[in-house]
Amino acid sequence: MPLDPRTKMVAGAAQLIGERGVGATSVRELAKFTGAPLGSTYHYFPGGKEQLVDEAVGWVSGRVEKVLGRAADDGALAVLDAFIANWREFLAKSDYEASCPILAVATEDVTTASAAAAVFLRWQGMLVTVLTRDGVTPERAERLAWLIVGSLEGAVVMARSQRSPEPLEAVAAELRALIRDAIKP
Repeated sequence: MPLDPRTKMVAGAAQLIGERGVGATSVRELAKFTGAPLGSTYHYFPGGKEQLVDEAVGWVSGRVEKVLGRAADDGALAVLDAFIANWREFLAKSDYEASCPILAVATEDVTTASAAAAVFLRWQGMLVTVLTRDGVTPERAERLAWLIVGSLEGAVVMARSQRSPEPLEAVAAELRALIRDAIKP
C-alpha cells in the first residue's frame, strides 16, 4: 500500500537521517528527496526540522516494535531473529547506504537525543519481557537485552561500513548462542 504524502516525508526523513545523519538532513533536502513541494513540508511539519526528526524517530520505532511484537509470542530467539531480519532487509534495501536513524539521532542531535534514548529503552524493555517469559532471571534479562540492542546497533554500523552482512550475521550467531544458554532450564 502506497504511503500518504505526509508519511512518505516522514519515511524519507528517516532514510535521509540514516544515510546522511541529522545535521545533513534539512527540510529543503527532504522536499527534494521525496519530490514534495517545499511548502508541503512546512505545512505538515510546522515545528520544522525538530518535529520532522521526532516523527522520523517515532516512525522507525513503530515499525521495529511491530516486527518485534509479532515475534514475541514465539520467544526470545524468534524476537532476535525478527530484529536481525529487519536490519538485514533495511541494509539490503538501502544498498548499505543507511544505518539506523535512531542511532544517528542519539549520537548527533542533542535536542532529540531523549527521543532516541526512549526508543532504545522500549526495544530493551520488549526484549526483557520476552526473555523473562522464557525463564531468564530479571537481572540477566536486563543485561542481555541491552547487549542485544547495543550489539545489533553496532553490527548494523559495521555492516554498512563494510557493505556486507557479515558483521550482522556474526553478531547474530553469538547472540543466539547467548540466548539459548540463558533460557536453558
